[in-house]
Amino acid sequence: MLSKLFLTITLFIFLGNKSEENRMYYKEYYTSGEMKAEGWMQNGEKTAFWKYYHSNGTLSEEGHYNNNRRVSYWKFYNLKGILVEEGHYENNKRSDWWLIYNDYGEIHYKCQFRNGKKNGYCLTYKNQELASAIKYTNGAKIKEWFSYISFMKENSLSDLK
Repeated sequence: MLSKLFLTITLFIFLGNKSEENRMYYKEYYTSGEMKAEGWMQNGEKTAFWKYYHSNGTLSEEGHYNNNRRVSYWKFYNLKGILVEEGHYENNKRSDWWLIYNDYGEIHYKCQFRNGKKNGYCLTYKNQELASAIKYTNGAKIKEWFSYISFMKENSLSDLK
């Protein structure tokens, strides 16, 4: 009796769930046999969580799709597997804050984006210390400050949210 119930539930999950119709887990490989990409496809479009790999097998990027468009939080890695960038996507374009790291995994920039362009502030770091703040509008550099005092004369810390 218990095995019939289990079989019935299993069949319902795999055959009766119409919201998951045409959904499959996709894998793509390099000619070398190494994994190139893997993630969910639904109705021929990328959806949900995906991972991409460098040809040496290390993770190159990971994040979410919705209808073939990058959304939510993404991470990018170099050939050694060190995190080099991470941030939000909205409608397939960078948005909100992004963190960009140097080759040692230390923060090099923190930048605000809107519609895929720098828009707001970019904070630059040298030797893990804040070196400057740069203001951008629609991708164009407006001004740069090299001291906290000069920045605060013209700006508010609430602008950095």
